[in-house]
Amino acid sequence: MAAVERMAGGSKGTDWAGLGWMFLFFWYFSGVTQLLIQLTGTAGFAGFRQAFLLSALWLVPLLLFPARARLLAALLGGFLWLCSLAGFGYFLIYGQEFSQSVIFILFESNVSEGSEYLAQYFAWWMVPAFLAYGLGAWLLWRRVRPVYLTRPVALLASLAMLFASVGYPAIRQFSKHDNPLTALENFEERIEPATPWQLVVGYRQYRAQLANMQALLEGSRQIAPLRNLQDAHAGQPATLVLVIGESTNRQRMSLYGYPRQTTPELDQLRDQLQVFDNVVTPRPYTIEALQQVLTFADQENPEAYLSTPSLVSLMKQAGYKTYWITNQQTITKRNTMLTTFSKQADEQFYLNNNREQNARQYDGDVFEPFAKVLADTAPRKFVVVHLLGAHMSYQYRYPPEFEHFTDRSGAPDSVTDDQLPTYNSYDNAVRYNDHVVASLIKRFAATDPNGLLLYLADHGEAVFDAPKGGVLGRNEAAPTSPMYTIPFIVWHSPRWQAAQPRDFSLALGRPYSSSHFIHTWSDLVGLRYAEFDASKSLVSAEFKPRPLLIGNPAQPQSLIDFSLIKPKATTSNLAQQEPPSKEVPRAL
Repeated sequence: MAAVERMAGGSKGTDWAGLGWMFLFFWYFSGVTQLLIQLTGTAGFAGFRQAFLLSALWLVPLLLFPARARLLAALLGGFLWLCSLAGFGYFLIYGQEFSQSVIFILFESNVSEGSEYLAQYFAWWMVPAFLAYGLGAWLLWRRVRPVYLTRPVALLASLAMLFASVGYPAIRQFSKHDNPLTALENFEERIEPATPWQLVVGYRQYRAQLANMQALLEGSRQIAPLRNLQDAHAGQPATLVLVIGESTNRQRMSLYGYPRQTTPELDQLRDQLQVFDNVVTPRPYTIEALQQVLTFADQENPEAYLSTPSLVSLMKQAGYKTYWITNQQTITKRNTMLTTFSKQADEQFYLNNNREQNARQYDGDVFEPFAKVLADTAPRKFVVVHLLGAHMSYQYRYPPEFEHFTDRSGAPDSVTDDQLPTYNSYDNAVRYNDHVVASLIKRFAATDPNGLLLYLADHGEAVFDAPKGGVLGRNEAAPTSPMYTIPFIVWHSPRWQAAQPRDFSLALGRPYSSSHFIHTWSDLVGLRYAEFDASKSLVSAEFKPRPLLIGNPAQPQSLIDFSLIKPKATTSNLAQQEPPSKEVPRAL
């Protein structure tokens, strides 16, 4: 009789506890890793929320076939457990969330490299951790029991769970976007945090971005080398380092006159640095900016990055062994172009494989591979170090010991109480970035190199900077100067400076766009070729000032000269001033 009552949804009502144990069992395979991510502050709450909602999907077959609930739970649970091991294990080892970037690294590594990584990161406690993880799943499975509902109620509940877990997100994205591919990508982004979609979505995105990258690499291989290349230092040992920062507005650096001590270590090195204080980026977005910074493209020839050699190709042609160390995400739809640049180098070090950019990832991770590269016996080395810098979310960019700014001291009065935590966290991120850049210089100097290190940021960032205190982030359609003003500093080793002494004093204040960076770099390192334009070199005696064009070059009518929005200020008060809003074009 009791069985009949259960099958009919009898007088005892719904077995809510049974439903709870079912849900907890299936949540376990996504939820444990997401819970660890939350407890360690590695990323935001979105992944945890999405994994929670998607766990309801697996209740559907158990509700429709309650007599086989435990068998179905065992089969589905075993599959989910196997799929979840990748994300769970990767987090234990690297402290990062599994993503398509991990799949890229796995397929790019050979067996020897894989064994080396395993030997380096494997620890004894991982064995009991995996056993405990499996034991937890088994204990939860033992609590799973059939939940009998009337057929109409079971169907209704199943439809509700399908709708809540995947139906609503799919409908919302496909109704929101006209492009089905865009809708699919946004839908995938929402289901990716959960098992097994981490693997399914990650692999599909990896294949798509790999095909895109391979097409770009094949195109780059077809590009003719630079003509008549001459190297003033040909045959001489040299190490040249380019450090690319991220989202760093020089107006928030004490090195450039900001009242808060956000760059204490670079301030101490000031006498050893050439600090250029009038450099701007052409675009306030990483990919679009670096397509110009790292190639012969510029605002007037934005597609030239597809048909001309990159900076890496230039240095390889000059006889340098090339390295790319990056703490940016490895291979995503946005970052594929950067990975393409990196793959042109002889050796790569990919450090950030988080699923989200807004995840806790410290730039100090670059120190170890940087030391490894400096120890390489190659006589001529060109090293790119790409930092995560002060990328949003700022609180994820620095370890707790660098939380230096916690109150209003030194902050403008225009910053509201609600804005202050974000304002402070950005300054803390800049302060940690200072430590990283200064440490790279010191570690480089300790090797007594013959060479130089140049640091610039891809773009700036507006973070409630006065007087436009409500602006946060970057918007090309509504430009403010913090989005474009970037640091640009050069450190020369004593050996390099002694061999070719140069006076940069007349160049430090020149108005310059980083879109012409490849000409400045070539000039600094002694390279000449037919395509070189000395008038575009910041440090050349033949330098010619040009309009500092900002805006989207795909819409030429939108391009404006940065002088229309830049502050009328000296270095000492640059951080506190902004042009009146009426000077900013309303439509770009």
